[in-house]
Order: sequence, then structure tokens, then C-alpha cells
Amino acid sequence: MATVHLRIGDLVWGKLGRYPPWPGKVVSPPKDLKKPRGKKCHFVKFFGTEDHAWIKVEQLKPYHPHKEEMIKINKGKRFQQAVDAVEDFLKKAKGKEQNSESKGDSKGKKTSTKPLKILEEDDEDLSALKDPSEKPVSSLEPISKRLKIIEEDTITSIQAADSTAINGSIIPTDKRIGFLGLGLMGSGVVSNLLKMGHVVTVWNRTAEKCDLFIQEGARLGRTPAEVVSMCDITFSCVSDPKAARDLVLGPSGVLQGIRPGKCYVEMSTVDPETITELSQVITSRGGRFLEAPVAGSQQLSNDGMLVIVAAGDRTVYEDCSSCFQAMGKTSFFLGEAGHAARMMLILNMVQGSFMATIAEGLTLAQATGQSQQTFLDILCQGQMASTFVDQKCQNILQGNFKPDYYLKHIQKDLRLAISMGDTANHPTPMAAAANEVYKRAKALDQSDNDMSAVYRAYIH
Repeated sequence: MATVHLRIGDLVWGKLGRYPPWPGKVVSPPKDLKKPRGKKCHFVKFFGTEDHAWIKVEQLKPYHPHKEEMIKINKGKRFQQAVDAVEDFLKKAKGKEQNSESKGDSKGKKTSTKPLKILEEDDEDLSALKDPSEKPVSSLEPISKRLKIIEEDTITSIQAADSTAINGSIIPTDKRIGFLGLGLMGSGVVSNLLKMGHVVTVWNRTAEKCDLFIQEGARLGRTPAEVVSMCDITFSCVSDPKAARDLVLGPSGVLQGIRPGKCYVEMSTVDPETITELSQVITSRGGRFLEAPVAGSQQLSNDGMLVIVAAGDRTVYEDCSSCFQAMGKTSFFLGEAGHAARMMLILNMVQGSFMATIAEGLTLAQATGQSQQTFLDILCQGQMASTFVDQKCQNILQGNFKPDYYLKHIQKDLRLAISMGDTANHPTPMAAAANEVYKRAKALDQSDNDMSAVYRAYIH
């Protein structure tokens, strides 16, 4: 289980009550001010106002990664003044850091004795955080943008981190990074690795897909073997177990470039047997192996908000920390190779089954004379409300099945999860039923559409 961590001085977006997120800074509360009972929260000073408030951790987002998003949502004059105040603060802080790195910042400073104005969630006087042109936004993701390693039994979580509070940048590893496979997920990952300053060499079966990344500063490898031989850590992200095996064991494959100390990270969602085989052949050549499949979609990959589930060589996991920070919001280390594959198949089994059930609900609503839009509106106000539900249902209602996660891939994951259940002698009847619906959707030529196109299996 990932633990939320935040430090004094971190810049955040804090959401109070029904009002939109506002830029602020985590500060130390006055000694005589008690923390609200039963709430995990932080004391935040809001920019552009004299207001302070206890904000629940789930109502906080890191400032830098979400700045553009918030500026698009909020257009008010007061809001813009608050953002300007943050930028002024950052300039001053950067200047201080450059001029007095070795000096104690707190030396000679006087503590303000001005009374603090403390806001509560039900406070009526929240006008400073409200502007008529600003609309409330939906519930926020937990904040986790400072590197932390949390040990819970055998599970470790490295949460996505800003390496500095000044510019929110990640300090990239000096290791040379290779990346094989530039599909829906891989493209976003490579783009974020490059943006954060990593040295990346790319290869793709269809070479033309490399061109955009070469323009962004990536280097080109002619074969998987060449990429591995040129790089310290090579990631791969391909479609299925066969593709993963072929990439390693095939002509000019990964195995031919492996030398003692070379690291190989398998990010594809495959079965644990494939992971075991790949781990054995890589380590037999003196290589170091890590599996690191990702939970997410093309959009989350582009946004650098994937969840990485890793297992295998712990030292490789640690060497990949800046890469994982660039591509994801959090990562988990689960122990021996194979555990990550099992976990990812279970996660995708649940997601695929859920998507099929939502599609079934939408078609049943239509068949019984109910408004599909009203069904969605009610669903998004209840306990199952989520960005996933809202986006997939909107896609269905708009007839937009542009792939964010291929239908053929979620069906593959269901198939592998069912097989894993058979191996463990554990029943998976819900997944089996969902798998049949996806197979019908594939027969209707929906393989290369988004998983939400499973809807079409119910209407044909």
C-alpha cells in the first residue's frame, strides 16, 4: 500500500470544500493549533491571500506537474494573481539557493507575530478562493511527489518525486537508457524520459515510429541487440508473450547484446512463465533482470502518471528510480520475478471485467427505455464514480473508440489471468464471462479499437 508523503515547504494545489484548487505552500502550523482529529491533512498557506487551512491529503496535488492543468481550469483574476505570487516566490527562492547554499536560511529571521486566518471546510468566508469565472473540479488524486521508499513486509513503494522544490525537475540518471517498442504505452514513456533529460536510444519494429523521438533528441538503434550493447539499462514494452520472447531470443535480439552487468527491464504485460524464462536467459549471460509492467493507458503514459509494478533484481529497481519518476506517479517493488506479472494480470482482469459490465449496463438501459446519459450521470455521482468510468462511458455515447488501451490487449490479459487461475486451481468465472464478450467484439473487428468498444458486442 502506497503511503502519502509531503514535506514542509512543498508547493501544492489545495482544494477546500466546494471551491476550486488554489496554489499554496505546506507550512508548519502554530504550536497552539491542533491538527483535526481523524484526518490525514497538512497545514497550507495560500498564495495571494493571508489564508491558512488544514487540507486533507486527498485534496492536495503537487504544484509543478499540475500547473498547466489548473491554469486551464481556473481563469479568474484573483487566481492569476495567486499564480503570479507563486512564480515570484520561486524566483526569490532560486536566487537564495544560488547565493547562499552553504548558509542557514533560518539564521537571523524573525518569526511573524501576525495572527493567522484559519479557514475551515464549512467556512462561509472563502471569497478569496472563489471567483465567478472559476468552476469546481472533480476529486483529486493523492499527492506523492517527493521521493520516498516505504517498506511494508516485502513490498516497497517508490513514489514519484520532484527532486527539487524549486523547479519540480527530476535529476536523470547518468546511465544510458535503451527503449524497445514505441506503441501506445511505450511512446509516452520515451517522450517523458527525454523531457526529463535522460539519454535514450530507441528501436521499433516499424522504424518510422522512431523518427519523432530522434527529432526530440533520442538516438537510433538498428537492432535490439545493438540497443542493449550501447546502453546500461534497456526497457522493452511490446504487445504479448510471443513478442516479448521474440525480442529477446530472436535474430539480433536482446540476448545477443547482453553482457555482465547489463540491465534488462521487461515492461510488457505477460504471463509469469514468460517472465521466468526471460529472467533465466538474461541472468545466464550475466545480465540483471527486472519486470516492470505498468497500469494505465495511453493518456496516462503521455501524462507521466503510470503506476509501475516491479519485481526481480532490487538493485535494478533502484537504478531505474529516475526513469520511474519520469514515467509514473508511483511504483511498487513486489519481490521475486513473476510477482509483478501476476499482480498486473489480476489488475487488468478486474479492469476488463468492469469495462464489460459497464457496457452491459449501458445497453440494458437502452433496451429498457432508460436514458444512457442519465445512467452515466447517476453512476458518476455514486460510489463507483471515477475518471475511468466517465471517460469510457463518454467514449461509448459519442461513438469514439480511438484506442487508449487496445481491446485485443485487454482480452489477452483476461485470457492470461484465466490461465493463471487454472494453474492455481482458482475459479475465475466473472473473468471467463467477460473474456467471451471481448472475443465476440474481436470477431466484430474491434481488436484495434479501445477496450470500450466491447460495447459493440452487445448491440450486434
